[in-house]
Amino acid sequence: MADHYEVLGVARDASPEEIKKAYRRLARQLHPDVNPGEDASEQFKLVTHAYDVLSDPDQRQRYDMGGDASAFGGAGAGFGGFSDIFESFFGGGGGGTRAGRPRSRRERGQDALVRVDLDLGDVVFGVHRDIEVDTAVLCETCQGSCCQPGTQPVTCDICHGSGQIQRTVRSLLGNVVTSQPCTTCQGYGTTIPYPCSTCQGQGRVRARRTVSIDIPAGVETGLRLQLPGSGEVGPAGGPNGDLYLEVTVAPHDVFSRDGDDLLATLEVSMIDAILGTSVTIDSLDGSVDLDIRSGVQSGDELTIRGRGITPLRGDQRGDLRVGVQVVTPSHLDPKARALVQELAKRMRPAPPHLAEFHPGLFSKLRGKFKR
Repeated sequence: MADHYEVLGVARDASPEEIKKAYRRLARQLHPDVNPGEDASEQFKLVTHAYDVLSDPDQRQRYDMGGDASAFGGAGAGFGGFSDIFESFFGGGGGGTRAGRPRSRRERGQDALVRVDLDLGDVVFGVHRDIEVDTAVLCETCQGSCCQPGTQPVTCDICHGSGQIQRTVRSLLGNVVTSQPCTTCQGYGTTIPYPCSTCQGQGRVRARRTVSIDIPAGVETGLRLQLPGSGEVGPAGGPNGDLYLEVTVAPHDVFSRDGDDLLATLEVSMIDAILGTSVTIDSLDGSVDLDIRSGVQSGDELTIRGRGITPLRGDQRGDLRVGVQVVTPSHLDPKARALVQELAKRMRPAPPHLAEFHPGLFSKLRGKFKR
């Protein structure tokens, strides 16, 4: 790596103004708009990078210290005795310091959480959905390199690619070498002179994308489904995180869920309850015939096998359980009333009386089914 002072053609004790003038002079000569040659382009990059370092007082000081071996415990520094113990803890070494491993720009992306609203009918058999997700995707311009096309990262001049800056601290027990992340390259060991203009050097951009998913049968509100690798892409094109789908099932006007069973209420007229009848009702997956026996009572349960919900794990569907509610007419014309009175005389029903309490079925049933 060429010395920055030599690249700009200035002395090591050059003033900030001298450095600035040297950079302007060279930039006018080497700028691609003026000098399109390939060699000039490479020289322009070196000149620009050298100016970026030397024009910043902190970076220039670190660069100057990096070039002075005695400032980092070279031949003039004495290591030994108890200092060796401290060096083993702080990462130093008397016979030559051990550089830390630089950070990787590629990191795993974050997980994403999306809410999915379903109907009860979707839960019976499962459903396919295309979900729109607003998340981070790979930058198509740089393909995750973070650099403008045709360029690449360069080794950091301050830490020389280690990602760490080592400092010597004198104590009563000797010299102790400590390491900390290089603030110039943020610990990566490289810098990016020409960041990608599309993603600003991140290697990823925000975008809306479509994720196709098959939601299994039997899911319920609050359940989270995991789709590995479908979350956000990581910085610098790192691996994707996971996508989590949080399910919300909307209430149904007619049916309610009890485990893998479906519940419904069937209103039956007094006449049909006395004589019995057959009715066709609409379940969530088609019509089904239902026989109502003569003498059915309010609170009786009629079961239709295999018309419930397919379980999340397994293939044996639950049942459709229909609770009967006998509807007593509230208004009768004189002729109808006379017929009921005649029926009462023939049946001689027992007068109203208290009986043993039987808990009703309808605390579990919500909604009404209308035939």
